[in-house]
Amino acid sequence: MCNQACIEFGVAQLRAAEIRGKTVLEVGARDVNGSLRGHVESLGPASYVGVDIEVGPGVDELCRGEQLVERYGPESFDIVLSSEMLEHVRDWRAVVSNLKRVVKPTGILLFTTRSPGFRFHGYPFDFWRYELSDIAALFSDFAIEVLLADPSAPGVFFKGRKPRDFRELARAATANVPATIRRAILPEPVRLRIRRLLRL
Repeated sequence: MCNQACIEFGVAQLRAAEIRGKTVLEVGARDVNGSLRGHVESLGPASYVGVDIEVGPGVDELCRGEQLVERYGPESFDIVLSSEMLEHVRDWRAVVSNLKRVVKPTGILLFTTRSPGFRFHGYPFDFWRYELSDIAALFSDFAIEVLLADPSAPGVFFKGRKPRDFRELARAATANVPATIRRAILPEPVRLRIRRLLRL
């Protein structure tokens, strides 16, 4: 899933020299409203695999974000992309860890996600909102090349490179780091429907 600003960010940040002949993994690849895939494939990667939890356009294989390393092995891809996925996963710690570990040393991780103030959008779920400071803290074990606020809607754009001597931030250390990560807020009509269903 992607919006125009996300696509523009990816196009501006992914250069041909970074993509040509490289292995690419897109996590959350189902094309709901736009995708970076066409642009990235035009730059000549060795391979491009799109994964998601649902079948749809842009999805080559079904795989949860929490299972990337289990499925593909550690340090398996030169480039890992993810547009508008991180707010949709229940266990963001496991997904963040898998995104980091599935990238090869000196490889690129590029993603976008939503911040507080962005509307609820369950595709199929919507759990979290991230501030720039959350992403900076969670990815402090990467060489952060670009960290920007989405200019068109509350969100975060990130491009980082995995250090050759990467040591993952301990999972316990992330417990208190992102103090501002917030749960997505359900719209009032949805909350009312849930309450009614729970009473039945």
